Parts: sequence; C-alpha cells; structure tokens
Amino acid sequence: MDLSQKNAENIEYMIEQIKTKLRMASGAAMSSSAFSVDQYDEIRDVYDLVMTKSNLSISEVEALASELGRLRNK
Repeated sequence: MDLSQKNAENIEYMIEQIKTKLRMASGAAMSSSAFSVDQYDEIRDVYDLVMTKSNLSISEVEALASELGRLRNK
C-alpha cells in the first residue's frame, strides 16, 4: 500500500491497522469515515508510531486513543 497518497482509502487502512495493533475494544466507535483527509499527516504520524512499537503500555494506548479522538471529525 502506498501511504504517500493522501486519500480516504489510505486513512481507512491506517485506522484499521491502528485499531488492530491497539486491540481496541471500542474499535467500532472509531470508523475511518470519522476522519478527514485534511488530518492525513497527523493520522500517518500516529500510524507510524504504533507500527514501530512492538509493545505499548496502557498509558501509551490511552494517549493514542485520546489523540485519535481529537482528530475525529466534529
């Protein structure tokens, strides 16, 4: 997947990967359609961070979930 392209398909892919990696129980509440392409770079930053970590602490998961919540469309 070419994540250098800023589009809805890539946002959907990244959000799904983040939800899987974070093992989010409330993953259904975080739909990729809730994010705008305008926030692509910030979502990509979260995605890159999550994918480079082999383990995440509870506080890291909470912080990442909070950041994704902040990025959601209002």
